[in-house]
Amino acid sequence: MRTYLTLFFISLILTLFLTPQARRVATALGAVDIPDNERRVHKAPTPRMGGVAIYVAFLLTLLCVPLFGSGVSQTFSEDLRWYGAIVAPGTLIFWLGIYDDLRGSSAWLKIVVQVVAAAMLYGFGFGITILSLPFGDAWVLPWWLSFPLTALWIVGITNAFNLIDGIDGLAAGASAFALLSILFFSLTMGRETVTLTSAVLLGTVIGFLYFNFSPASIFLGDSGSLFLGFMVAALSLAGAQKGTTAIAIAIPLVSFGLPVLDVGLAIVRRFLRGRPLLQSDRGHIHHRLLDHGLSHRQTAILLYGVCGLFSLFGLLLLNPARSVSALVFCVIGVLVVVGVQRLRYPEFEELGSAIRRRVATHRKTLAVNVGVRHLNLDLKKVTNLERFFAVLSEIAAASEFEGIKLEIRTEILPNWKYRLLSNAELNGWRLPVGMKLSDEEGLTLMYENNGHFVEDMTPDYDYWSLTLPLSSAAQNLGSIAFFRSIVEEDVSVDLKNICGMFQQELGPKLMQLLEASEAEPASLAFQAPK
Repeated sequence: MRTYLTLFFISLILTLFLTPQARRVATALGAVDIPDNERRVHKAPTPRMGGVAIYVAFLLTLLCVPLFGSGVSQTFSEDLRWYGAIVAPGTLIFWLGIYDDLRGSSAWLKIVVQVVAAAMLYGFGFGITILSLPFGDAWVLPWWLSFPLTALWIVGITNAFNLIDGIDGLAAGASAFALLSILFFSLTMGRETVTLTSAVLLGTVIGFLYFNFSPASIFLGDSGSLFLGFMVAALSLAGAQKGTTAIAIAIPLVSFGLPVLDVGLAIVRRFLRGRPLLQSDRGHIHHRLLDHGLSHRQTAILLYGVCGLFSLFGLLLLNPARSVSALVFCVIGVLVVVGVQRLRYPEFEELGSAIRRRVATHRKTLAVNVGVRHLNLDLKKVTNLERFFAVLSEIAAASEFEGIKLEIRTEILPNWKYRLLSNAELNGWRLPVGMKLSDEEGLTLMYENNGHFVEDMTPDYDYWSLTLPLSSAAQNLGSIAFFRSIVEEDVSVDLKNICGMFQQELGPKLMQLLEASEAEPASLAFQAPK
């Protein structure tokens, strides 16, 4: 432990010395971040390339390890290949960041280089080869699944730390908490190589924070944020090599909660807005907190607390009890939901509103369609014309239609229109306006429940209609039309119910009732509106 502490302070002191030099070099090379009041929210032009100080201090401290002559030094010499496997792809990522700080690079170039670095790491034996969740068994993965998952982890975590580098000290502070989690985990699991590397990196980050905390005199730049993100991702894989699979997956994922959450929210936000997923914007968590009136310093301190909380949750997963894991994930879920609500993202507010509308609509639709199905069952049980027309009226009301027009052909039912009208209390059904009955004409009956005549329910009056043919035993009986205003909300009833089972029942039932009618033609008290 003493050796680890010594290496921590060596890297810290080296970073304190090298950071001002890196600041001068960045200024001389023109690697300066200019505020734009959009994504770059700092107050004054600030040099970037702080990653140079971190990278150089990290390498110099590793070179000092053999000089100690302790057991740690002996282990370091025996594991040089392991350190090379970590440092080599890390160096590639560092130079990618240097290029981006000086010249700028596209998102796709970054991803390609990061995948190459992940392939190098995988080739050296670091990868996700066993997949497990805290509540299930483990699966040994074939290489064609293992490598993509490894690359996804490396690329995702690397960019997650890069994306939160938007205000003074945030990315460096988040890296410090992530490294603390890895350090504690590796000490618990007896992973000396991971412990040593984490301690050295932690020292460089703490030393750099002296210059990077608000108000910052130098930024990490992509050389720093990409390098730290990659090293954190790689060390989390390396630290899990001898751990249980459940812990191996859960601890890093939870411990890196802030950057993982931020990148996840960014992807969903951009998807909801229809924007490219890799396009930068001013919608990250720290931007939202600044928009809510917090200062850079207040935002950084608040998010440090969030990082510390996630790290604590991650370490709680060292407890093998599944009840503890379940409780941790439940608490995290609640806190994330509440936190996102408090940030008041327009995208998520609209998504929540849309979901609530959808749920309410589905509940209403379910109720309407259940009611229509019950009425269809009632239609099957109808034994008289009075009840037949009552059920039709109820179906219109339940289906939210505002009018019905029933037309029956005389050539099929020669004199039955008189029987129909003389045998039934029509309960609101009527003849068309101005129409008189004659033997040569068919029968047309209308019903409305909104106070407007069906005759006015035409497309010219902002109504739409659903017209269905009526048939029985291959005979065309006529038709039935349902009317609804187009300015109302979408109809809740499933039109398949109306067009399917309801239509199939209506024609045969009407024929059955008319055939059963024994009434003689009579003078009618039934009249059409004038």
